[in-house]
Amino acid sequence: MALLTDHVLFIDGEALILDKPAGLPVDAPRDGSIALENHLASLTFGFQRWPLPVHRLDRDTSGCLLLARNPKAHKRFAAAFEAGTVTKRYVAVLEGVPEENEGTIELSLKKVSTAAQGWRMIAAKAGKPAVTHWRKLAEKDGRALIAFTPETGRTHQIRVHAQHGLGFGIVGDPVYGDGPTSSKAAMLLHSRFLSMPRGDKPAAEATAPLPASFIAAGFGPEILDDAGL
Repeated sequence: MALLTDHVLFIDGEALILDKPAGLPVDAPRDGSIALENHLASLTFGFQRWPLPVHRLDRDTSGCLLLARNPKAHKRFAAAFEAGTVTKRYVAVLEGVPEENEGTIELSLKKVSTAAQGWRMIAAKAGKPAVTHWRKLAEKDGRALIAFTPETGRTHQIRVHAQHGLGFGIVGDPVYGDGPTSSKAAMLLHSRFLSMPRGDKPAAEATAPLPASFIAAGFGPEILDDAGL
C-alpha cells in the first residue's frame, strides 16, 4: 500500500483529511493486519502528537476520513459529528436500479449478533433513528450509481439503507450485498466529500477522487462532475 502521506487531501494546524484506501481498517482488527494506527507516526507533519481519527469508515469503504491534530480540535470535531453539523456525501454502486430517482430513507438501525453470522446491523423499530437522502446519478448494465447524503452517522448506515430502503445491496458488500465477485474485488462505497464547520474559520473540507474500481465498473468521474459532486 502506498504511503498515506500521498493520500492527504487537506491539512492545516488542526485538521487533516485523508483519502483512505479501501481495505485499510481505521481500528486495529483482531486478525492483526495493518490498520490506520500503523501509519499515524508518518502523519505528524512536524507535530509531536500523532493525529487521531474523529470518525470511522468501514474497512472496505474508501474516501474522506477526518483526523484531528490536537486534543482540543478532536473534542470540537467529535461534538460536531454528534450534533450532525458535518456535511458528508458518499457515492456507491448498487446491485440493481431503483425505480425512483431520489428520495429519503428513514429506517432505525439496531445491532444484532449470532454465532453463525457474527454481528451486523438490521432495520428495526427498536433501533436508533437513521436518515439518509439519496439521488440516482447513472445506470449501466443493470446497476446504478447513487449519491448518498446521511443526516445521521450510524454504523453501516448507508449499506443497510441501500439494502432495505432501496432494495439493493452495494456491489462487493460482503455482509449486506452479494459479496465480492473475486478475492480482489472492492466494495463500491466511497466517501466522496466531507466538510467540517469551524465557526469563523474556513471549513476543513475535501473531495476524494473516484477510485479506479468505480471506473472499472463503468462509472467515471465525469458523472460526478456533471452532477456537481
